[in-house]
Order: sequence, then structure tokens, then C-alpha cells
Amino acid sequence: MATTDRSRCPINLAVEILGDRWTLLVLRDIIFADRRHFRELLRGSEEHITSSILADRLDRLTTAGILTREDDPTHRQKARYTLTDKGIDLVPVVATVAQWGAAHYPADPDKVDVVAELAYEPPTAWTHLMDALRSEHSPSAPMDSM
Repeated sequence: MATTDRSRCPINLAVEILGDRWTLLVLRDIIFADRRHFRELLRGSEEHITSSILADRLDRLTTAGILTREDDPTHRQKARYTLTDKGIDLVPVVATVAQWGAAHYPADPDKVDVVAELAYEPPTAWTHLMDALRSEHSPSAPMDSM
């Protein structure tokens, strides 16, 4: 896969694939709404994705090995998109992003239910880091002298 990697940082590598406005929404619709065909993804998009952007994101996800594209046996002009193991490994990422959005912004309660079932307690290492960051970044934290 050719990417425009600016660094080999794992966060950058993920952002190169997932870091635009549309990619996680396309994955959301495939994972949680089981939309597997181009028209389903296009018409089901409440965010009104355009056909050219959807085609580009599906191509990127296929090239990245997150989806596969196969001919639909029920219709010769349709293609069906399927998650690969790499794509299935993104379920916790997409669910965690959704949980964060629901916790911090006024989300549609009907849509929160889908990810509420997937809620979990963060690992201890995460909570320790988050506590340290809260301490360091809180308004009352002492500033280092220069």
C-alpha cells in the first residue's frame, strides 16, 4: 500500500488512512448498519456524502486492506464491500470514538444504544495516563518555570 506517510509514528499511520471526515462514517455504516453496497452507503448517509467522496473512501479502504470489494452474485452491476480482519479490528476504535462523542456532545439517544452495549472500562494504564494528564493540564496545575 502506498501512503503519504510523513512519519512512521503509529498515530500518523492510522491518521493517513482514517483521519478525514468521511472514513469513520463509512466504516460506521458498514459495521453498525450493515450497509454493504455503494447505493446503500450513499442513500443511507445522514451526513449526505457525495458519490465521488464515497467512491474515493471505499477505494482507499480497499487499497488499505480494511475492506474487500467483490461482485454481488445477486446483481451483476453491484459490488459488495466486506470487512477484512484488519477492518474488524477497527470495531473498538469506532465504538470508542462513538462513546466519546456520546459522552461529550448531545448525541441522538437512539444512536447511542448501538455502542452502549460495547462500553467497557478503560485499561488501568490508560486511566493512570489520563489522571496524570488531568493533573498536569488542569488550570490549577503549577506552571514550570522557564
